[in-house]
Amino acid sequence: MEQPKQELKYFVRIANTDLDGNKPIGHSLTKIKGVSFMLSNAVCNALGLQKTKKTGYLSDAEAAKIDDLIKDPSKYKVPAWLFNRKKDPEDDVDRHLTGASLSFVEENDIKLMKKIRSYKGIRHSFGLPVRGQRTRSNFRKNKGKVLGVKRKDSSKAGRV
Repeated sequence: MEQPKQELKYFVRIANTDLDGNKPIGHSLTKIKGVSFMLSNAVCNALGLQKTKKTGYLSDAEAAKIDDLIKDPSKYKVPAWLFNRKKDPEDDVDRHLTGASLSFVEENDIKLMKKIRSYKGIRHSFGLPVRGQRTRSNFRKNKGKVLGVKRKDSSKAGRV
């Protein structure tokens, strides 16, 4: 008996994100906020999926399993060093956040740094780079305005 060909779904919804069905699973999972290349590989390996399989050919059960793994990777024995929130300051637990919850927690962390006036918080509030980059030639934007190097007035330069 011949199996009917599975139809390609152009959009697959995993972790509240629409993924392109034409791309391989390993690549399209990285489009979810909070899922890196390494976590994407870990998801495929933990569930025994081929990374090169197109996302549109996933069954609903496989998509549900991927969604469940991304929500709670510790349940599937994914190593804790892949999580994006290790030793959370509130309850000292390793967890992995995705989507809107990740954005919310990042925003709250920055607000806390600003409130306690830490070095990183001060850099955030002034709109300067936080991670030690040089500022002499880069980061010249000031609240939307582009700043450049001031030159001498050309009309005065010709006079002697």
